[in-house]
Amino acid sequence: MYRRTLIRSGAIGSAAAAGLLPGMSRAQSFPSKQLRLLVGFAAGGGGDIVARVLAAELTKSAGLSVLVDNKPGAGGNIATREMLRAPADGHTILLANVGMLAVNPYAMKDVGYDPHTDIAPVCLAVDFSNVLVVHPTVPAKSLAEYLELAKRPEGMDYGTSGVGSAGHLAGELLKARSGARLNHVPFRGGGPAMNDLVAGHVPSLIASAPTATGFMRDGRIRALAVTGAKRSPFDPQIPTIAEQGFPGYAATNWYALVVSSKVPPEIVAALNTIMTKALKAPEVQAAYGQQGMETLAGTAQEAAAHIARETEIWKKVIAGAGIRLD
Repeated sequence: MYRRTLIRSGAIGSAAAAGLLPGMSRAQSFPSKQLRLLVGFAAGGGGDIVARVLAAELTKSAGLSVLVDNKPGAGGNIATREMLRAPADGHTILLANVGMLAVNPYAMKDVGYDPHTDIAPVCLAVDFSNVLVVHPTVPAKSLAEYLELAKRPEGMDYGTSGVGSAGHLAGELLKARSGARLNHVPFRGGGPAMNDLVAGHVPSLIASAPTATGFMRDGRIRALAVTGAKRSPFDPQIPTIAEQGFPGYAATNWYALVVSSKVPPEIVAALNTIMTKALKAPEVQAAYGQQGMETLAGTAQEAAAHIARETEIWKKVIAGAGIRLD
């Protein structure tokens, strides 16, 4: 159970009303109220699942009160701006994904924040691969055969959950590395995209593991490759794109916990301790694993380095593909 020292009324009376007791650090008194975990997407999606599993663990093991607050819209920018408007005391945390930190600022005219100066990483949360899947009528049984089909004059259409999504980025990176004619077909979400794939309206799809798994297992679609650097726990039999002729290829959807850069460093450190312990709990890892997600956790410095690496990769892809989200 996490140790926390709260300033309470009664025994410490007027001293509490005046603020922290002499010698008591801000980190020792944190958290002093309900934590608000902002999610930039609607309930039921991947980010919402990550947040609610984490919140349940924090409540059960640490006795913390955690509000999961969904603020969908503008690719997560609404939630990001909401976090930055909140008091910079560490009680408002944002579950941010690759799009919010490494894509939107470079594919939109004005997102309303600078990820380099306005946001402080607390820790990484989870990472999961997308999977390249095809309708059974597509004759390709491997990535090589799929890319060979994509060399035809008409190319190969692939659907994703939307412009600038992790699937779109993965497809553009594969297009740049392979030189194949891959034509992006954006949908309004992973569910509608999968429905059209199963119905045969689009020949291929780059989808999240949670979206694709059930359809793969009942044979309604066929998986050719996963987009991560290593095979995914949701189906270790599916090879990666990297091991099928594209060494170093990696494109995953990841989430990180972040706060305003105005939050004091000692509070960020306290949050890191709380969050990483919860993320490493066996029940949390099992729950994420069932969704094809891998728990990351780690230090704030490791999170910052990861975000910086991803930003450099996707800035180039966005510029090369001319991706605009406005």
